Parts: sequence; C-alpha cells; structure tokens
Amino acid sequence: MSQYTQQPPYAPEPPVPHSPAPHPAARNGLGTAALILGIIGALSGVIPFFFWLAGILGLIGLILGFSARGRVKRGEATNKGVALAGVILGLVSLVLSVVGAVITFKAVGDAVDEINKATSGSSASKRPGAGSDKPLEKAEGGEDATGKALAAGDSAVYDDELTVTVSEPKPYTPGEVAAGHTKGNKAYQVTVTIENAGKEKFDASLVTAEARAGKDGVSAEEIYDDKVGEPITGTVLPGKKVTTTWAFDTPAGAANLTIEISPGFEYNASVWDLKL
Repeated sequence: MSQYTQQPPYAPEPPVPHSPAPHPAARNGLGTAALILGIIGALSGVIPFFFWLAGILGLIGLILGFSARGRVKRGEATNKGVALAGVILGLVSLVLSVVGAVITFKAVGDAVDEINKATSGSSASKRPGAGSDKPLEKAEGGEDATGKALAAGDSAVYDDELTVTVSEPKPYTPGEVAAGHTKGNKAYQVTVTIENAGKEKFDASLVTAEARAGKDGVSAEEIYDDKVGEPITGTVLPGKKVTTTWAFDTPAGAANLTIEISPGFEYNASVWDLKL
C-alpha cells in the first residue's frame, strides 16, 4: 500500500458576479423650468400692458429650453419633448410681447392724440363781415392774423365748418323784472348766429359766453328777462343755423364790450371786441 495518499483536487471557486455601473440621474430641471416659463410668458402676452413680462419670461424660457435640449443630446436628460415645448413657448412669448408692445404703444399714442385734441380745441379762421374786402384769415382762438380780436359782424369759422357770428351791439332797455342789470349802468344787446355748414350735427347746448367791458375789463354781467337771456338748447343739423340775442350790463362810461364765445369743449373760444 502506498505511503502517500492522493489528495482530492480543490473544487474551483464560483465566479463573483459584477454589478453594472450605476447610471447618473437624469437632469430634467432645465426643461421643466423652460416649459413653465414659456406657459406663463405666453399667457402674459395675451394680456394688455403685460407684453414686457411676456418678453422677459419668453427670453429666459428660450435660453433654458436650448440648454435642456443640449443636455438631452449629451444623454444627461430624458425630457426631450418638454424641452422642445419650452423652446416653442418661449418663441411664442417673444412674438406676443412684440405684438403687444406695438398695440399698446399705438393705443397710448391714440389716447394722447385724443387728449391733445380735446384740450387744445378746434382752431378757427376769421371771416370778415359783409362789406369788407379782406380775405379769410387763419386765426387762433378767434383772433385775426395780427393777434387782434374779431370785430362786429366778423365770423369765426372752425375746422368742422361751424361758423359763429356776432353783430354790432345795440342799446337795450331791460324789463322791470330783469336780472343782471345794475341801476346806473347801460345795457347792450348783440345777436349771435351759429351756422353748421359741416357734415355732423352740432350740440348747441354747450355754447357759453363771457363778456367784459371798458378799459379795465370789468365783468359785464349777462341780463335775463322776458326778451333776452334764453340759453341755446338742442342740436343744429348740417346746413342749419340758430340765432339768439344776448344782452350785457356795462359801466356807463365803457367804450367797448369784449365778448368771448366758446362753442363747446372741443373748440377754442373766439373773442370779439365791439365798439359801444
């Protein structure tokens, strides 16, 4: 029998399985942020006067959207559709911001023009009275080209073909129940004719008149009785006219009567300097 015994061979060790390397987490934050900003920007773009917010959010969303698409291409993110939607909405927001800015600035400009028109009023031209050989002159605020007030019989012709004419003053005897007349003063009446030669009806109820008398320009109060002082009411249709008589109370020694007539809020007042 052999002195040595044969040792059994060692069994091979089983191979150790190798675990796969972990994948990095997807970085989808930029795409999500781009989508949210794009949505808010697009909604802001359809709201008046919020075009500036749409432009800011749209630009930021566009930048984040392109950055997110870069991550997708490098395999760092998985939200390719979200990133693309953020880019598209960012572009939409920018377009809406430009359109909103144009509309807003135009609306503001139109509003300013309307305010200027309402505050400045329609200018008038001077048309000399009958018998005068002077031509029609451009006037500002009812004054002639030399800066002087209109004379008796002259007409103020406005841009819309509205014409206001004031006659020569005539002495007037107030009635016993007249209001606005002071004992010892003199009263004068004038005839005011308003002719509408334009294409739109004219609201005559907005016509107002103020008067001053003498070298010191003291207020000449309007007289009201059963013959004069009735206000103009209603409208004047195109091609029609309205005539009224007003009387004013002046100091006894006054040599002139200045009458300022305003046809309405959209018109410059016209001024007549009448010799007494």
